Amino acid sequence: MINALEPSAARFLVDLARIQARAERAQRQISSGLRVSSPSDAPDSLQDLLLARQHLEEVVQIRTNLNRAKNEADTAEQVLSAAMRSLDQAVNVGAQGASSLTSPETRGTLAATVQGVLEQLVVAAGANAEGRYLFSGDNDQAAPYALDLSAPSGVTAYAGSDATREMMHPGGTRFALSRTAQQIFDNPGASKNIFAAVNALRLALANGPTVPFEDPAYNTQLDAQTQAVNDALQQVRSAREQLSAELAYAGVVQNRVDEALQFAAKLELRERTALGNLQDADIAAAALELSQARTHVEAAMNARALLPRSSLFDYLG
Repeated sequence: MINALEPSAARFLVDLARIQARAERAQRQISSGLRVSSPSDAPDSLQDLLLARQHLEEVVQIRTNLNRAKNEADTAEQVLSAAMRSLDQAVNVGAQGASSLTSPETRGTLAATVQGVLEQLVVAAGANAEGRYLFSGDNDQAAPYALDLSAPSGVTAYAGSDATREMMHPGGTRFALSRTAQQIFDNPGASKNIFAAVNALRLALANGPTVPFEDPAYNTQLDAQTQAVNDALQQVRSAREQLSAELAYAGVVQNRVDEALQFAAKLELRERTALGNLQDADIAAAALELSQARTHVEAAMNARALLPRSSLFDYLG
């Protein structure tokens, strides 16, 4: 029986295959930029590589969520700032209407202005970002309030729910993202209910004397209206303090989200660096490896070509 290959030829082919495998591996690294593109490339590092990828994916997801949270927090702060300006307008209008020199007719006009403020506050409570009502709590697909001038507070009952959603900080803690419109605008505290205070001012300005000017009861009713406007104005001023506190809270949330985003950016960079150290190719080293492998292949082929091809039969002939 004659072997298909002599031992030296077999060794040559094995060595050649090994060199070519080095060249192919170097070429893959240069093309993909990865030192590890399949488990067989680094079986001992597979667990560390998978763990690094998992950590990076978690950080990227947290950062994505925080970017959405930033949009919500920024929108909430802007909305509450606008609501504060509306409430300031109500205070100014109320101060004008509280003067004993203001006629019932002028107060009626001012009442319409205050109604406009109430409408603006209802719109603010229903602020929407990315398809979510920001102040409706967990029930974020329902507008929290609608205008209802027949109700004591001038609005419908709260249609949202409690806010239990929290945002994950990349450091591992959680923090609340927002408060509900009920907490902000319809707080049960007597001095904190913004809707009720503004509506009380609207009603006080609108409900002037019911008797003619010449009627003896006219001045009594006008004085009573003036007192009612002053009382309602005080309610609005107290409600303004409530809104100021909520605006400050929104600013705190903004700062917390911004800080978390900065933390996440640094953490993501660290995780990408760690993953890169495990899987990224050293392009310069791979290029050198490819060049050397090709040189070795060429040298091996040239050396093999120079080997004598005579056999024993050539000498016996």
